[in-house]
Amino acid sequence: MSLDWSQCPAVESVPGKMSGAWVLRGTRMPVSVIFENLGAGANIDDIMQWFEGLDRQQIKAVIEFAARSLDPAPPLRACASPRETR
Repeated sequence: MSLDWSQCPAVESVPGKMSGAWVLRGTRMPVSVIFENLGAGANIDDIMQWFEGLDRQQIKAVIEFAARSLDPAPPLRACASPRETR
């Protein structure tokens, strides 16, 4: 599933900057690198130590956006038949 990163205010995609990849706003840090590091077992503190100049709130916003975007939609309730509503 592909996320619509244009809806996340913590990131930007600028043609000519990192080949237009989604990066943390005002940086050259690709969003994908954050998730690659998290997937390898790193935490936010590790990422901030390894990559200087990152903002903790931006990293958290990206993680929270992805989590919200991937949450399953609530189950649809079946519509009551006309007989049940009388």
